[in-house]
Amino acid sequence: MAVVEHGSFRKAGVALGRSQSAVSRCIARLEDEIGASLFHRHTWGVSPTYAAQRFLKHARRVIRTVGEGAQEAASAGRSEEGSVRIGIYSSIASGFLAELLARYGRRHSGVRIEMVDGNPVEHVAAIRQLGLDVAFITGTRDWPDCESVLLWSERVFVVLPDDHTLANKEEVVWRDLADETFIVSETAPGQEIYDHLVRRLADLGRHPEIQVQYVSRDNLVPMVALGQGLTLVSEAMTVAQFPGVVYRPILGEILPFSAVWSASNDNPAFRRFLSLAKAMAIRPSTSEAGRSAVLS
Repeated sequence: MAVVEHGSFRKAGVALGRSQSAVSRCIARLEDEIGASLFHRHTWGVSPTYAAQRFLKHARRVIRTVGEGAQEAASAGRSEEGSVRIGIYSSIASGFLAELLARYGRRHSGVRIEMVDGNPVEHVAAIRQLGLDVAFITGTRDWPDCESVLLWSERVFVVLPDDHTLANKEEVVWRDLADETFIVSETAPGQEIYDHLVRRLADLGRHPEIQVQYVSRDNLVPMVALGQGLTLVSEAMTVAQFPGVVYRPILGEILPFSAVWSASNDNPAFRRFLSLAKAMAIRPSTSEAGRSAVLS
């Protein structure tokens, strides 16, 4: 392309920062490879043959494609585009995770965020197979073949009908809930809430009545208003307002949340996401700093 543009091996070499002989050898090798003469040699320079004119349009297309590919790769390396697949367990209505997603979206608007609901075991299995980039999971358990870091904590709230006797209290204790009926969703995090209720109330010598409902978390809360039983939610969920229910914190009940990911994941968009999450955990927002027992 440079030789055609400048009409001379010497001038092309100057433009490319190479010697005239190096350019001449490159052209000779190319002619040998394709089996056609590409230039007419003259005393004043060179001119393209018919074969070179035909070849030139394809060469320009190749150079353009390679250049575009390099730009795309550079953009991906700077996390300007790409995608991050996130397994979620907590609500994204408010709190640390909601703020993290909002900040990352403002800084990397070209990156697509994909979120997947599920239980921790499913999320970790997907992470090991690189089907998910990261999952936010309750607790501080070590997962084999995975990396993890504790990021934030949330209080645990009981959801009550607004005419329930406990609705008049600012906060409740587990003994207040010992004789209550609870409902949990069949979908995540229903099983984890079920196990948590059994552990906490067993400490009081009670075996709780817990009914499993085959509805989503969003439909579970309205069932509380209908008198079907109480349920538990994390703090991030409490910004969601439903008629007929109130949220009351359970004294001393703090739920830690960790990020889990694969050390072999080299997705640059995810790496920027993880770096931002860690930075936010070190410097939590004012609202988080005031109530996070884990990060204080």
